[in-house]
Amino acid sequence: MILSIGDLVLDITIVPDGALWPDDDRQATIRVGGGGQAANFCAWTAWLGEPVRLVTRLGNDDRGRTLVAEMETLGVDVCPVWGSEPTGAIAVLVGPDGQRSMATDRGASVALHHNDLRESWFRDVKLIHVPAYSLFVEPLAAATKAAIELVRLGGGMLAIDLSSVAGLQAYGPARMAYDLARLKPELLFATAAEADTLGVPLDFVAQVPIIKLGSEGCMVFGRLIPAPPVAEVDPTGAGDAFAASFCTSWLSGATPVEAAQRAVFVAADAVTRTGARPS
Repeated sequence: MILSIGDLVLDITIVPDGALWPDDDRQATIRVGGGGQAANFCAWTAWLGEPVRLVTRLGNDDRGRTLVAEMETLGVDVCPVWGSEPTGAIAVLVGPDGQRSMATDRGASVALHHNDLRESWFRDVKLIHVPAYSLFVEPLAAATKAAIELVRLGGGMLAIDLSSVAGLQAYGPARMAYDLARLKPELLFATAAEADTLGVPLDFVAQVPIIKLGSEGCMVFGRLIPAPPVAEVDPTGAGDAFAASFCTSWLSGATPVEAAQRAVFVAADAVTRTGARPS
C-alpha cells in the first residue's frame, strides 16, 4: 500500500486558444475536475494498479463529497476528515507554450490536525508520498510529520516532492533543507528550479534524488533519462504521474534508473491529456 497526505481540491483548468488580452475575450477549453498534488498522485498510482490511500481534509460540502466519490471511483481508498471550511480550489491557466500559472485556495485541507489521524490508516503502508505543500503550513505540517513517523514505525519508506518554487521561497529554503535532513527521505523529487531554490545538493538530503526536466525527461544520479516525444496538450499532473510511476516501480524492486525509464513514459502520456489525472 502507498499513501499520500495532502490536498484534494477542485481543479479548474483553462486552456485558451491563444494569448489572453486585458479587457477582452478569448475562446478556451475549460475543464473542471478533481485536483491537488496528493490526490493526483493517488489517482495515477491507482491507474497503475497499485493499492493507494489518500489522507485529506475537506469541507463538509457538496464539492468535497463529490471529490471523494470521484477518487473512490478511480480506486483510491480515501480517508477524509471533514471540516467547517469550504473545500479548496485551484485555477490552472495553461499558456500557448504549455506553461502553467496557478491560483490556489487550499481551503479546508491546510487545517488537518495530527489528532485527526488514525493509526489504522498507516499500518499497512510501504511508502508515504508527501508533497512539500503538506509541510509548508501548520497544522497540516505537524499532521504530516506525525503520519511519516507512523509509517516509519511500520518499516515504510518516504518520498517527498518539493512541489513549488514559490512555496519553498515562502517557507525558507534553509528551513526545508533542515527538515529534509531530519526526515531522511529515500526518494526526493524536484524540478530543476526547485532544486536550485533549495540551495543544497539533493543527494545530501535524500537517498535517491530525482530531478524532473519536463519534456527533456529526468536526471537520476547525474544520468539523463530522456522522455519520448509527444504532442503536448496540458502538462498539469505530469509530475504527479511521473512520481506515481517511479514510486510503484521502486516498490516493485526496480533500480532508480529503471524506475525513471518507466516514469518518463507515464509522464509523457499524461501531457497528451487535458487535466491532472488519467481518464
